[in-house]
Amino acid sequence: MDLYKFKYTFKQRLNFIFGLIIFIFLVLLIKFFYLQIIQFNLYSSLSTSNRIKIIPIPAIRGQILDRNGEILAANKLIYTLEIDPEMKLDLNKIKNQLSDIVEITKYDIKKYNKIFKESYYSSTLPIKTNLSTIEVAKFVANNYKYPNIILKHKFSRSYPKEKSGAHFIGYINRINKKNIKKLKKSNNYKSYMGLDHIGQTGIEFFYENKLHGFPGYKKIEVDANNKVIRTIETVEPKHGKDIILSVDYKIQKVAEKAFGSYKGAMVAMNPKNGEVIAYVSQPTFNPNLFTNGIDEINWKRLNSSIHKPLLDRVVSGLYPPGSTIKPFVAFAALENNVRNPPFSIQDKGFFIMPNSSKIFKDWKKGGHGEVDIIKAIAVSCDTFFYGLGIELGIPKLNNMLRKFGFGDKTNIDIPNEKKGLIASPKWKKNKYKKKWYQGETAITAIGQGYTQTTPIQLALATTKLINPNNIIQPYLFQQNISPKYMKKELENIKENKNLSLVKEGMSLVTKEGGTAAFIGRTTDYNVSAKTGTAQVFGLKEGQVYNEATLPDRLKDHALFIAFAPSENPELVIAIVIENGGHGGSTAGPIAKKVFDAYINEAN
Repeated sequence: MDLYKFKYTFKQRLNFIFGLIIFIFLVLLIKFFYLQIIQFNLYSSLSTSNRIKIIPIPAIRGQILDRNGEILAANKLIYTLEIDPEMKLDLNKIKNQLSDIVEITKYDIKKYNKIFKESYYSSTLPIKTNLSTIEVAKFVANNYKYPNIILKHKFSRSYPKEKSGAHFIGYINRINKKNIKKLKKSNNYKSYMGLDHIGQTGIEFFYENKLHGFPGYKKIEVDANNKVIRTIETVEPKHGKDIILSVDYKIQKVAEKAFGSYKGAMVAMNPKNGEVIAYVSQPTFNPNLFTNGIDEINWKRLNSSIHKPLLDRVVSGLYPPGSTIKPFVAFAALENNVRNPPFSIQDKGFFIMPNSSKIFKDWKKGGHGEVDIIKAIAVSCDTFFYGLGIELGIPKLNNMLRKFGFGDKTNIDIPNEKKGLIASPKWKKNKYKKKWYQGETAITAIGQGYTQTTPIQLALATTKLINPNNIIQPYLFQQNISPKYMKKELENIKENKNLSLVKEGMSLVTKEGGTAAFIGRTTDYNVSAKTGTAQVFGLKEGQVYNEATLPDRLKDHALFIAFAPSENPELVIAIVIENGGHGGSTAGPIAKKVFDAYINEAN
């Protein structure tokens, strides 16, 4: 009985095991059929992709040069140590392994991790950049020890002039998530395969499509150990195009040296065609810091500084125009038949508002005596312009300012340009829910109050005085001024006796009695100009401005606009010196040095 039961149980178990074997076999057979027949195309493709690899060949970025061929942005050959991020290697272990060859710092590891998070396409990522020749030689001699570390040579962006011209040249930096989003949106994603840098500011940004080129690729076959068996196909990259600027670097150096340690901006422009000759924004920075990823210390220093070295003051700095607005206000008055010659006033040094006891003081105590519109420009008589503004009215005043381009972008080929501001009763009501007062019209006429402008706007407006009927577009890229970059023509301003009177007043600014007379005494050519002083803070009624007792940050801005030679202008200059005091004494000497260099070079 026990033996029978044993035999029965054994037979059952044997049948179960046999059935299980059959079942497993059928499962494997079905799986085999699924993989080999149904999924053949898929896995065949995957097998091929593991065997065939596409290696991008980066395009060499175009250079940026000045008008005379001086290189402002170049490419230098550097060596990097790189690793495949897919291998997930221990970075600290690599650091120790390479300690006898090259120092890998905590910052290098931190930067690698950051690049790894932000990188959108790259077969390898750098753990160490810009190796010295000695470090390269040591690694080559010992590279058999480091099968997972690759020595690469590549072209890296270099800015040989360092801080000089940094704001208009701009810089490149590694492609980040924000850049990737924009590239995908613009359907330009594929053109950056194999590239890991992109223009972020200045010309580097504005003409990115011309500069970066188009990558090529190499299609290769590899074995199971990832060793190259053969090259199947090679497509050469299309290298980026060089950008030749209108800037004259010799003049740029003169301007920067003359600017010294002042904060502010200067732009020098050819009034005949709009080409920018010099472009200064101070303080500045070294764009080389950004090329391979800026470190935290330098980024905090630049980004958190109260002096704002990263701000391009030429196009993004907003300032009250001060008395540099007066030639344009004078023209508005003449065009609207307000205070035409020989009309004059007796300036006693103050202006009393109509139907009010409110007093506005002139910059000169005791006044300027008898003043007509020409003298008012030459000596910058505030009293004359207070009354002129009231008689003209804010609508007519603003209308003329807009004709000269104030309150609108110039559309220069530089990113982040600001529009500035022309204030009006409607604007004030919308912004502050307050009405416009007559006194605000008076101070608008001397360039104070809410009005804000940029140095490039001041340069364009001055150019409009010289060539009122021409389409003048400020630009930096000398070779490509196409209609899409051109601003719509500003409303026509007639070359007439009124404009001649304004320019006559500006010519007297640099003569004896004018606010920049020293220029006329020290040049052998004629300069037409207008000085300006703009308040940083408003004085309370009865308060006296005392420059000597104020901290630097509260001192007036110094402004200066000018063109020379007066008879046939070759150059227009606009300058703003932050907290510089007086335009004639601070900004004027800078302009003179630039005029001297440019005119002497031309002759």
